[in-house]
Amino acid sequence: MAREYELKFSADSRKIGEIQKKFGGFTAIAMETTYYDTPSRDLRRRKWMLRLRMENGRPVCTLKTPLPDGSRGEWETEESHIGRSIYALCKLGAPEALRTLAEGGLEPVCAARFTRLAAAVETEGCTLELALDQGVFLAGDRQVPFAEVETELKSGQEAALAAFAQALAREFDLRPQPESKAQRAFRLAQE
Repeated sequence: MAREYELKFSADSRKIGEIQKKFGGFTAIAMETTYYDTPSRDLRRRKWMLRLRMENGRPVCTLKTPLPDGSRGEWETEESHIGRSIYALCKLGAPEALRTLAEGGLEPVCAARFTRLAAAVETEGCTLELALDQGVFLAGDRQVPFAEVETELKSGQEAALAAFAQALAREFDLRPQPESKAQRAFRLAQE
């Protein structure tokens, strides 16, 4: 299991452009994400997130679960079929309950389509990924645009990432975004 620690901020196109100009060296990744759950929403009740994402055409299936310290457990497998991915994720150490819950069926609930500009940033105390995301959440025939800045710890100290993220937020007047993309997409599906 990988442990994911990240801080996110709401943004707009202008701020994303300013951040891109300051840091440079970004790689563009086209992301098409479908979020899945059981028909009775068992995963959502547990605050688990199961998604199948195409990243520049490459499939990645991911399960994320909350951890007591506020970070998330994360398992990923390069699999293009959601059903087959369940077994691969459990083999990697994801909770066995996933397999049991998936036996009742999985269905697509909502989605997100966006472009990520990603850059590795070295700072005192950590290496992080700086991601600038712009796109839309999708549910049924509804679409809601979004733009956000994400800082994700790749190695080093959480405090160093937090210090970098806070300085970035002050410099570009960014507001914290406490909800994940999945939470916002699921909310759109419930409306």
